Amino acid sequence: MAKTSPLEFMRQVRAETAKVVWPSRKETIMTGVMVLIMASMLGIFFLGVDSFFDFVVRSLLRLAQ
Repeated sequence: MAKTSPLEFMRQVRAETAKVVWPSRKETIMTGVMVLIMASMLGIFFLGVDSFFDFVVRSLLRLAQ
């Protein structure tokens, strides 16, 4: 593996950073909105699953008394 000087490393980092295509403001907002929607949907889903298992466990425990 070739050793690179710190100065050469910084040049390479700068060159690679220049190749990055940054998202537009609209793309960033749309992605954020989609993340919020998906996180909300998953939260509601897991709330339902947790409530179902809570009901099942409580019902089974009531039968054991």
